[in-house]
Amino acid sequence: MKIRVWCLLVTAFISGSIAAQRPAGMGGRPGSGQQMNMGHFYGKVVDSKTNKGIDGATVQLLGSRFDTVTRKAKDVALATVLTQGNGDFSLENLPVFGKFTLRVTAINYTDYSNPISFNLKRPAEGDGGGDPSQRMQQMLSMVDKDLGNIKLEPSETNLANVTVTSTAKQFFEMGVDRKIFNVDKNIVSTGQTATEVMKQIPSVNVDIDGNVTLRNASPQLFVDGRPTTLTLDQIPADIIEKVELITNPSAKYDASSGGGGILNIILKKNKKAGYNGGIRAGIDSRGRLNGGGDLNYREGKINFTLAGMYGGRKSKSTSFTDRQNLSSDGAFIHQEINGVSKGRFYFIRPGLDYFIDNRNTLSANFSIANGRFDNDQPQRIDSSFAGVLSNYNQITSVSSFNFNNFGGQLGFRHNFEKDGHNITADVNYNSSTNGNNAVLNTYTYFPGSSTQVKQPALQNTYGDGYNRFWTVQADYENPITENSKLEAGVRAAIRNFGSNNQQYRFDTTAGDYVFNALASNRYTFNDQVYAAYLTYSFKLGTRWNYQLGIRAESSNYTGKLLDRDTSFKVDFPVNLFPTAFVTYKLSNAQDLQLNYTRKVNRPSFFQLTPIVDYNDPQNLNVGNAGLKPEFTDVLEFNYNNAYAKGANFLASAYFRYASNLITRYQYQDINLQTGDSAVYNTYANASNSSTYGLELTNRNTVLKIWDLSLNLNLYNAKINTGNLKDAGTSNEQFSWFAKMNNNFKLPKGYSIQFSGNYQAKTVLPPNADGGGRRGGNRGGGPGFGEINAGTAQGYIKPRYSFDMAVKKDWTWKGGNSASVTLSVNDIFRTELYKVHSESAFMIQDSQRRRDPQVVKLNFSYRFGKFDASLFKRKNNKADQGGGMDMMGN
Repeated sequence: MKIRVWCLLVTAFISGSIAAQRPAGMGGRPGSGQQMNMGHFYGKVVDSKTNKGIDGATVQLLGSRFDTVTRKAKDVALATVLTQGNGDFSLENLPVFGKFTLRVTAINYTDYSNPISFNLKRPAEGDGGGDPSQRMQQMLSMVDKDLGNIKLEPSETNLANVTVTSTAKQFFEMGVDRKIFNVDKNIVSTGQTATEVMKQIPSVNVDIDGNVTLRNASPQLFVDGRPTTLTLDQIPADIIEKVELITNPSAKYDASSGGGGILNIILKKNKKAGYNGGIRAGIDSRGRLNGGGDLNYREGKINFTLAGMYGGRKSKSTSFTDRQNLSSDGAFIHQEINGVSKGRFYFIRPGLDYFIDNRNTLSANFSIANGRFDNDQPQRIDSSFAGVLSNYNQITSVSSFNFNNFGGQLGFRHNFEKDGHNITADVNYNSSTNGNNAVLNTYTYFPGSSTQVKQPALQNTYGDGYNRFWTVQADYENPITENSKLEAGVRAAIRNFGSNNQQYRFDTTAGDYVFNALASNRYTFNDQVYAAYLTYSFKLGTRWNYQLGIRAESSNYTGKLLDRDTSFKVDFPVNLFPTAFVTYKLSNAQDLQLNYTRKVNRPSFFQLTPIVDYNDPQNLNVGNAGLKPEFTDVLEFNYNNAYAKGANFLASAYFRYASNLITRYQYQDINLQTGDSAVYNTYANASNSSTYGLELTNRNTVLKIWDLSLNLNLYNAKINTGNLKDAGTSNEQFSWFAKMNNNFKLPKGYSIQFSGNYQAKTVLPPNADGGGRRGGNRGGGPGFGEINAGTAQGYIKPRYSFDMAVKKDWTWKGGNSASVTLSVNDIFRTELYKVHSESAFMIQDSQRRRDPQVVKLNFSYRFGKFDASLFKRKNNKADQGGGMDMMGN
């Protein structure tokens, strides 16, 4: 009797010690006490014909768990692992009581499923010869069970004639509130940047300078769901997994997107157990080198990722501009620029996930980017009066620009017991600094002569700046019932920006460079946005789904002009922004959705500041401190039909109305520096604008080897400028653009991608500058003679281009692979950016071409092993909130 009591006490102690550490949610019924999580199943998965072990089979243990919401028991995955190379598997830290189901699956084998249990029994009193240690050993052996060889039957498919169906994700997927484009297999953009990736995305337009518009408006750029100070040309294409296109963001996202939507770039982050990685290298026809690599390692509670890239750049551009002044002098100006930009940049992104336990995860991600670019832009400007050449300018423009960017994110996620019930909190910090210098010398000559009209204008510009961006955010999600869910969150975003640009002009009297105060500026500003949101989603019946939301936002700007010792502050009060999404399911493959949101576009510091930019004496730039916020109402109707396997059709009709539209505006006044008449480019609130359109997207497998994606966007854009002096009453343009993407899977590992796009004549986006100033003068500002067009009076002429790539893949036993990609952009040399603009002061046409027919050769090699023996965690709640984690968290 004493021996029996002693055994029970020891067993109870072990049970209590282990149960105190057990994953929450592994218990049975309420009030049933603590479970004993000391069970261990192990065995081997083999081929029933050959008895050889099967590598990489998925072994899953299912058990019953009590749901406190439905008050019913439900099956959940208690542990999931992959078999080792010899077929061995091990499932540990399992409940010892109850009945379970063992499920095993493997490619080309029939699924296996069988009930199992530990079948605990009290040792017979006479067993063990009265030795208590032997009795204890017998009890422990009952919870350490060898399942032996589990034999899988090969599937009946004739493997000699089998047609392999790819398990890779489709290029296009439709989410609840977003379109998802899986671009990790996009070969046209291999070895390039996110700018080239965006050219392959339906609905998105990319101009010659990499400026992106979404349905004729400027979207916000997110990385991994959070705003970033990185630009598209600073993000390597090879580390992008997918792009989420959110054309009408819900209340969960910033209302300050201004109706332009969100482009959310999701970076690659492999969470499979074991290690894997890759290296990449490439060169293009201009001798630009690029290289990079990535590494992922996961063991136990740690998941570590590291990615990096180096890119060289040599960009060539040509442009010309013809402008006729409508003033009394009637001057005609012709400008030609031939630019070359050389440089390099690198990008490093380490990341770490720490799975504290099955309910709590701590994440840290960082990014470091650095680059330098040197630009050489010789220019010639001819000035004519009454058709007779009066003089011409020869301009030497040499500039350099460098940047450093650091980003960090700390995130915490807690999963409650109920599936889908969680809270997340994260802090994001992005900091960028930059420096630039430019030398701009202008020599004016008489026609056909080397005699100078006047002394040359020599100027040097030096500058630097910083941009620091903090966001603090917390989100809560609670599926109240099976058919309803509540989401709420708060967010604070704080941006600090500083700029210091100093210009020096050569003074012939002093014989030295003299500081030019009118063309120099130093300023800082602080931008703060505070927000809170609440959304409620629910189902009615089996077909209707609803999501209602409300978001509250307030913001303020504080700016200071350091040289003038003046400051200004603009407060924008709290505004409410409602959102509504209604979805009706026609069938399992078809659904309809109607959604509405309200957005705001608050004027930025640059649009508000009264600083005059004198770099171009004939075209001055200045802000407007009287600007009001622009409010936009967006309505969208979607029809989605997954009409065949791998095929999808999406139709979207949309309408966007903006009041107090912030747009470029021109007026004529005196240049305070020269005393001459000049055109001032500023911003103003136009009465309103409206855009409506229809977008059609279709993806289909035309042939077994050919996937085709087509996108057509028809829209009408109208800007009402009747309230602005000398701007006309309105500017309206019907337009359309189309994209196609062909992917061919050929024998022996070859694949071909051929893509193209066409943009018809269209109105300039409301906040464009008419010609794009990013390309050549990113360090020193606009050069002499560079002209900005007021968008209320301009349009972009039609343009089109085609890209192509060929790829060869090799795959070896063990999972290692390699590929070589040969690509060429703008293969027919048709990418030509033409802009026409006119106002009461001038008529202007400009044309630019940049980097046509560049050939790129890239090589990549991937390695790694997803081996379940490399980790010991067997719980799987951290990532899925109670769902199945195929990697055995």
